Amino acid sequence: MIKSMTGFGRSEIVTDTYKIVVEMKSVNHRYCDMTIKMPKKLSFFESNIRTLLKEYMQRGKVDVFITYEDYTEAKVSVRYKREMAQKYLEYLRQMAEDFGIEDDVTVSKLSNYPDVFTLEEQTVDEKELWNVLEVPIREAASKFVETRKAEGENLKKDLIHKLDGMSVLVHEIEKRSPELLQEYRKKLELKVKDLLETSGIDESRIAAEVTIYADKVCVDEEIVRLKSHMESTKTILLSNEEESVGRRLDFIAQEMNREANTILSKANDIEISNYAIGLKTEIEKVREQIQNIE
Repeated sequence: MIKSMTGFGRSEIVTDTYKIVVEMKSVNHRYCDMTIKMPKKLSFFESNIRTLLKEYMQRGKVDVFITYEDYTEAKVSVRYKREMAQKYLEYLRQMAEDFGIEDDVTVSKLSNYPDVFTLEEQTVDEKELWNVLEVPIREAASKFVETRKAEGENLKKDLIHKLDGMSVLVHEIEKRSPELLQEYRKKLELKVKDLLETSGIDESRIAAEVTIYADKVCVDEEIVRLKSHMESTKTILLSNEEESVGRRLDFIAQEMNREANTILSKANDIEISNYAIGLKTEIEKVREQIQNIE
C-alpha cells in the first residue's frame, strides 16, 4: 500500500465536561520527525502520544496540535497566600511612613498584587485523562493515514505511467543498438576499400574491429538491469505491503539512474544519446515523486 508523506487529520470531541481538538499534518522528511504542541497539563503524556502515533506513521515531518478545555470548576481551587499578602502590606505601610503619604491600602487593592491569590488545579486521574485523550488522537491519526493513502494512490498511478514511458525509451535503445553495429561495419568496410582501393577485404579483421567496437558501445547488460529495476519498482507499487517502501524505491531509482548514465556514456550515436537523455529526465521525475512516498 503506497502512502504519501503528505497528510492531514483532525478530530474533535465535545462533552458537557470537556472539549478536545486534535490536528496533525505532515510533509516530506527522511525520518519520522514529530513535533507535538499541547497544554502544559498534558505534557506528561508526550511519550505515550509519540508511541501511539508511531503505530500510524513511519516517515515524515509531522506536526501535532492538541487543545484541551475543561468545563468543570471542581478541578480548580483558589489558594490565599497569607504570608505573601502580609509582606506586601508591611512594605506598603513602610512606604507610606517613609514618604509621608496616605496609607490607602484596602483588601481589594491588596488582593490584586501578584501571587496573593493563585489558581491551582486539583490532582487529576492520569489513567482516566489518558483514556479520554487517546480516543481523538487515534481518530485523527486514522483520518491522517487515509489522506496519505489517497495521495499515495495518485502517486502510484503517476509513477506507473512514468515507468511505462521509460519502457518505451528502453525499447528504442534496445532496438537501435544492433543497427549501430551494422552501420559501423558498413562504414569500416567503406573506409578499408577506399584505403586499399580494392574489393579484397580481410573479413576476420573487420569482424575483430566490430567486436572491439561492440564491447565499447554494447549496453545489453545495462538494459537488462534497467528492466529489472523498473519491474521491481512496479511490483512494489502494486503490492499491498503496509510497511514503508519509500527508502527502498529511492534506492532502486538511484540504481536506474546509474544504468542510464552508463548507457549515455557508452552511446556513440545521436539517437541512443537522445533516448538516454530522455530516460534520465524521466528517472529524475520518478525520483522526485518517490521523495513523497512514506
